[in-house]
Amino acid sequence: MNAYTTVLLYAGWILVLALFYATPRIPQALLGQKRIDSWERGKEPIDPMMLQRAKSAHLNCLENFPVFAAIVAIAGLMGQIDAINGIAAFVLYARIAQSVVHITGTSFIQVFLRANFFLAQVGLMLYMVYLLVS
Repeated sequence: MNAYTTVLLYAGWILVLALFYATPRIPQALLGQKRIDSWERGKEPIDPMMLQRAKSAHLNCLENFPVFAAIVAIAGLMGQIDAINGIAAFVLYARIAQSVVHITGTSFIQVFLRANFFLAQVGLMLYMVYLLVS
């Protein structure tokens, strides 16, 4: 998998997470079980914890995606995409792992794993930057 494909799959993962927590809301709103604006920001969360964690995982993806996409785009513009092709996929794998662990719970080990998957992504992105500037 090349770095460009990885960016596309990362974007796809962000969309999957958004659908995961938003889709259950549609029938509730359409059937009048919940007001259409009952999920607005600043209100008490009403979703089950798993959906609240999915929303948080989605927001976490949005925080790091611009940095990752920028590194890949700059590598392409510099004509050095091959330098990061082998590494970019591991950023995505660590992101997906972090999201899955985030959604499944908040035990000590899960939070510990999440933090390590996050640090792996940051470390990999810093390594890609190093490769591009050295």
